[in-house]
Amino acid sequence: MAEQDLLPDAEDRESDVVERGGSFTATLIRGLNEHGIRLVMVADLFWLVTITVGTMLVRFGLDWPTAPVPLYLLSFTVAVLVFQASLYFGGLYEREPRLGAPPVLPRAARQTLGAGGLVALLTLAVTGLARELGVDTERALPFPIPNLLVLIGLGAVAVAGNRRLVHLLRTRREGPPRAVLVGRPETIAAARGHIERAERGARVVAEVSHPEQVAPAVAAHDATDVLLLSGEWLDELYPDPVVDLERAEVTVLLRVTARETMYGLERVREIGGLPFVMLRVQTLPRSRARFKRLFDLCLLLPTAVLWLPLLGLVALYQLAVAGRPLLYRQVRVGQAGVPFALVKFRTMHPDAEADGGGARLAEEDDPRIIPACRWIRSMRLDELPQLWNVLRGEMSLVGPRPERPELTAGFEVQIPGYSRRHEVPPGLTGLAQIHGRYHTDAEYKLGYDLQYLVNWSPVLDLVIIARTVWVVLARRL
Repeated sequence: MAEQDLLPDAEDRESDVVERGGSFTATLIRGLNEHGIRLVMVADLFWLVTITVGTMLVRFGLDWPTAPVPLYLLSFTVAVLVFQASLYFGGLYEREPRLGAPPVLPRAARQTLGAGGLVALLTLAVTGLARELGVDTERALPFPIPNLLVLIGLGAVAVAGNRRLVHLLRTRREGPPRAVLVGRPETIAAARGHIERAERGARVVAEVSHPEQVAPAVAAHDATDVLLLSGEWLDELYPDPVVDLERAEVTVLLRVTARETMYGLERVREIGGLPFVMLRVQTLPRSRARFKRLFDLCLLLPTAVLWLPLLGLVALYQLAVAGRPLLYRQVRVGQAGVPFALVKFRTMHPDAEADGGGARLAEEDDPRIIPACRWIRSMRLDELPQLWNVLRGEMSLVGPRPERPELTAGFEVQIPGYSRRHEVPPGLTGLAQIHGRYHTDAEYKLGYDLQYLVNWSPVLDLVIIARTVWVVLARRL
C-alpha cells in the first residue's frame, strides 16, 4: 500500500468525528465548514456588533447626538465589515494546530488596531469627498472616536475569548491532542516527559525511530500532531509524507536545536517547554491567497489608464514588424498544476519549433527570435497581454513564472518539492526574476519562489514590481 493511502484526508477525519459524536451540532459544524463558514466568524460578528451598538447605548442611551440614527447604523456596518475583513485576511479564521498554537490576543489586537486605523482613514476620506461634492458635513461616517477605541480594545478581547471557546469545544469534540514523537530513543524519552507534564491533556500515542514508520503510526493512532525531534530525516520526509500529513490536517513540527537557529527562524512555538517550528507545505493560507487576489485587482484596475495605451502601442509595433498572428498562446502550468493558455505577443517565427526539437527554454541570442522583436523581449513587453490572464484569475501580478507542462514534468522528477511553486497562481514577475537571471537554473529559482510564498505580503509584491521595472530598464536579465 502506498504511504499516502495510509493517511485519511481531512474530510474522512471529520466524518469519523461526526459519526463518533453523532450530534446535530457536529453535523451542522461540518456542513458550515464545507461552505467556508466557521461558527467563530458568526461569534466574532455578534460581539463586534454588540460592542459597537452597546457602547453607544451606554454613552448616549437612545438619544444619539449629531447625526440621524440611520447614518450611525451605516457607519457601524462599514466599521464592523472592515474589522471582520481584517480578522479574515489576518489569518484568524485559519485552522490552528492542536499543539503549539501561538497566543491569540496579541494577533487579534494587531488586527483590530489596524482595522480601527483603516476606519478612521476611511472616515476622513469619505468626509473629504463629501465636502468636495458640496455636502456640508462634519463627519460623513459618524463613528465617535472613543467608541472606536473601545471597539479596538474590547473587540480584541472578544476575538481571543471566542478562540478559547472554540479550542475547548474542539477538544471536547475531537478529544485531546495525540502526538507521534519521531527521533532517536534517548531523545524521545526526554521529550516525552516534558510534553506529558506541561501539555494538559495531550497524549503521546506513538514513538517511531525510522521515517518510514511515521505515516503508519499516524493512521493507526489517529494522531493530530507529529513532533520531529531532529532534522536529520527531513530529506526523507520531504516532500512526502509531509505533504500527505498536511492534507490530512496533521500538524508537523520540528524541534529547534542549535543547528536550526542558524536558519534565522522567527516563528518559534513552545510545546512542553521545548522550542518547535511548524513545517508548512501549504505556505500561503487560503485567507492570504484571497487577499493576494484582491490586492491584484486593486492594483491592476485603477492603473488601466497607464498600461492599456502601452499595450496598444506595442500591439501596433508588433503588427508592423512581425505581422499576424499578433498573439501567441501557449499551454502553461498554473495554480494546483492546472494548465491554462498563456497569452503573449509573438516574438518568434511562426515555425519556431517546427524542427521537431519539442519544448525547450529560450536561449541567449536564440535564432528563433525575430530580430526586430529582440528589444521587445528584453524589455519584457511581450508579456503585457498576460494582464488578461491576471484579470481572469489564471495568473497574478507577482508569483513564480509559469512553465510549459513538458518542462514542468521533468523538473518535478529532478527537483524535490518543485510542485510547491504551484500553490499560487503564476506571476508576470517574481522574486526569482529580480534576483536571478534569465538562464538561472530551475532548482535555484525554486528557492526564490518558495521564499516568496513563505514571506508574501502586499509590500513585498510592491517591492518586486518596482525592482522589476529597474531590472528591465537596466537590462539586467
